[in-house]
Amino acid sequence: MNAYEAIVLAGGAARRLGGADKPGVRIGGRALLDRVLAACADARTTVVVAAPRPTARPVTWAHEDPPGGGPLAALDAGVRALDGRAQSVVVLSADLPFLAPSTVRTLLDALHENVSESHENTDGVLLTDGDGRDQPLVAAYRADPLRRVLADLDAEHGSLTGLPLRLLTRNLGLTRITDPVASFDCDTWDDIAAARSRIREHGHVLDEWISAAKDELGLDLDVDTGVVLDLARDAAHGVARPAAPLTTFLVGYAAAQAGGGPEAVAAAAAKAAALADRWAREAAAEAEAGKGDAAPDAG
Repeated sequence: MNAYEAIVLAGGAARRLGGADKPGVRIGGRALLDRVLAACADARTTVVVAAPRPTARPVTWAHEDPPGGGPLAALDAGVRALDGRAQSVVVLSADLPFLAPSTVRTLLDALHENVSESHENTDGVLLTDGDGRDQPLVAAYRADPLRRVLADLDAEHGSLTGLPLRLLTRNLGLTRITDPVASFDCDTWDDIAAARSRIREHGHVLDEWISAAKDELGLDLDVDTGVVLDLARDAAHGVARPAAPLTTFLVGYAAAQAGGGPEAVAAAAAKAAALADRWAREAAAEAEAGKGDAAPDAG
């Protein structure tokens, strides 16, 4: 695991959304900003460049001066707010509905590998979208080159206000990884509608729901959905249908009393599954015995 700090840019006028509060737009019941914060939850420090607001995870707030100075000025404000203890900085925009922790880890692993192998492009790793366009706000950078280029641009132009992000990427040695899903950002209401539709597809809906529920309940726990669903099925079929939600609730409560964590959940689920199996076997034996008692007299 490579220690890193994170910067999330959550300002901007959102003109293509009619000035709506884009970081607060909900997809799958979660604000876009909270979805991005979940993807970088293991960062040593997370700085959000925007006006403070309630978030599902604790963050440090920063803002560019003057406000509305654009992405480079906002990025510089975020870098200045970091504690400087990590050598890697993940930079993200707040409108990435499909960003996952695995994507952040892929960026960091690629950055670390490039540095350890003395690759020529060692300053950062960024995603490109399906059309090959750079996405510098879905990237991992080495902290020192990032600070150096921002300082050089500020000195050259007198200010970072209004400068485009391509000036940053032009002056860094970068490796690119294509990922059209993780790099998908929500700039328009059509983008938001597409994102909301995708997360309700069969292959995504359970993971999305569990992630949303964990954020809402303040839980930081890896859930083995297969174990829980198997238990619910066993309780429903072996006992009664209403036993499924009640049993999973009791398993969660028991796991919490045992200290929480995936191991506690697995142990409680195993006990409940064994009980459901014994219950089902007993019921089957009773049913079989009842058939024998009810058989007609052959004489």
